[in-house]
Amino acid sequence: MTARSFITGVAGPRLGDAERQFVRAARPWGLILFRRNIENPGQVTALIDEFRSECGFEAAVLVDQEGGRVQRLGPPHWPAYPAGACYGALYRRDPAAGLAAARLGGRLIAADLAPLGITVDCLPLADVPAPEGDPVIGDRAYGDRAEVVAAVAAALAEGLAAGGILPVLKHLPGHGRAACDSHRALPVVGCDRETLERTDFAAFRPLARLPLGMTAHVVYTAIDPDRPATLSPTVIAEVIRGRIGFSGALMTDDLSMGALSGSLAERTRGALAAGCDLALHCNGNLVEMEQVAGEAPVLSGAAAGRCAAALAARRSPEPGDLAAARTTFSRMIAAAAAAS
Repeated sequence: MTARSFITGVAGPRLGDAERQFVRAARPWGLILFRRNIENPGQVTALIDEFRSECGFEAAVLVDQEGGRVQRLGPPHWPAYPAGACYGALYRRDPAAGLAAARLGGRLIAADLAPLGITVDCLPLADVPAPEGDPVIGDRAYGDRAEVVAAVAAALAEGLAAGGILPVLKHLPGHGRAACDSHRALPVVGCDRETLERTDFAAFRPLARLPLGMTAHVVYTAIDPDRPATLSPTVIAEVIRGRIGFSGALMTDDLSMGALSGSLAERTRGALAAGCDLALHCNGNLVEMEQVAGEAPVLSGAAAGRCAAALAARRSPEPGDLAAARTTFSRMIAAAAAAS
């Protein structure tokens, strides 16, 4: 059965009758989970199984599991992970140690997610924070230099992939200069293009071959003064696909965020017309979900090819002693905390 070009959230830890009917009819490409959907391992697995049964195919299942402030699964059932800045701090003292910790952190997160049936983690970030940037990125970032951010992001992505989880590169082409939180308002970045190319965009280029990416709801006036990246054919074609060279399947950030205006139908239509392959809607509001689904066609053409290639990139978890790896990781993070 062919999926349609959107990813949906749902309201709670189990599917309601109306949600089951919606999923069965709309056939979303994937499901994204939030804390409201998560109680314990058995419940999460049951929710995923039910969602896929209603879809009629092995839908992708996504989660934002970064560590720090952004961690949907946590104690007591799953470990807590450090914010991304921890890896950057380790890297500044010892690059090899920082990259080893990042790769191991990604591998252990994957070990938590894969047994549940989750297949995609919305990680890593390649956002390079600037002094004027809103703290929404803050300690989620791995450093303040493009080369450091790219190196740590690559290590995290490698760890996730080694554990059988697909990484998502976010937030293309960069959220670090945004002076407000795009969950609440539309950020407008007035920086010149040369600076953006040298800093913000440069962090994404070494990661351009990752299988999945997510756009930023940010206006870059030097490129398209009228539309945020998610809705801008110019930003997507010239910068994300062009200058950065990202070749994977491109999803929007959450279309229900405050940065965007218009109905959910208008947002979905605009994002897909601009060049996004998948529309992401997260809040579980069924009325909004139906608007998104109504504008999301069956995946076809180049978008279908990129989405299929992304799923095909997922590999079986590498064998290893996970208990020993967790002990090693804990020691790394403790040493980093003691030295800070």
